[in-house]
Amino acid sequence: MNWLYSFSSTDFFLVGLFLALYGLYIFRTFRLAKQLNTSAWGVIPKFFLRSSYLTLLLIALLGPSFGEVEQTMTTTGRDVYLLVDISRSMDATDAVPSRLERVKYDIQQLCDLLPLDRFGLILTANESFVLSPLTADHDAIKRFVRDIRTSKAAAGGTDLCVALDLASQKFRTDSSTRFNPKALVLFSDGENFGTCDRTELASLKTAGLFLMTVGIGTEAGSSIRDGRGFIRDNSQQIVRSHLNRGFLQELARDSRGQYVEADADGRYIRDIASTLMAQQGIRLDQNSVTISTNKYVYFLVAALVLLAFDLIVTVRTFRL
Repeated sequence: MNWLYSFSSTDFFLVGLFLALYGLYIFRTFRLAKQLNTSAWGVIPKFFLRSSYLTLLLIALLGPSFGEVEQTMTTTGRDVYLLVDISRSMDATDAVPSRLERVKYDIQQLCDLLPLDRFGLILTANESFVLSPLTADHDAIKRFVRDIRTSKAAAGGTDLCVALDLASQKFRTDSSTRFNPKALVLFSDGENFGTCDRTELASLKTAGLFLMTVGIGTEAGSSIRDGRGFIRDNSQQIVRSHLNRGFLQELARDSRGQYVEADADGRYIRDIASTLMAQQGIRLDQNSVTISTNKYVYFLVAALVLLAFDLIVTVRTFRL
């Protein structure tokens, strides 16, 4: 037999208090019976009766579990590729402490909100590559995320469309995702120098890929640190990076997805998690587990029966 709760010091105190008070009651009853020159043995059956249902009540409170029942546990989850813009513009500080650092922190929160989902990581600048394939090991994903840095060698500007094509290809060639709900979440400031094919974007929805674009930064923008100074253009003017909300909204609209904008307190991550959980299609993992069941109700019913018997049946204490 297993117990849901252990016997605590409070339980010991209550049992001791009951025995002490009832012992005092029996002592006074027998002393009074002696003075009356009669017998008081009728008090003993009541003591055993009340001790019995008090014991049964304590057992019920401790939650006894015995016997085994086989149950089928069903879990649901999704396959999600996280696409992270690592161009130099993601070092801008209009998101604290920087755009990329904000994304890294929020991705770890998203993993905690969706513990049953598989995540993969794709990094994108002027080129895109898979940092991690789809995995249910969230600790590994978090380690990869913590090590992400912006690409200082990037030349020719960011091409977010290549990252979307790469993620789509990974889903098409991975047979383990065939019957699973699939999604892409793109974290970027929207500064894109590539060209996106609208037909390819529209085919994402047809292929069962839901795209969420996440805007990081502000329209007011920010300069970008470069060592002790700032990045400058060919005219030696300080470059100022701005959130290109329109482009990210266009990506979401053409793919029939959704655009979300990062806020300062990270509440948008919960919106992303809620949207992903609402997507149609479910991966089912069923496992049979054997568990012992809490049988407190048997002891509780027995205690109540004895309590009712105690209230109904009277026992003469003194024989006069």
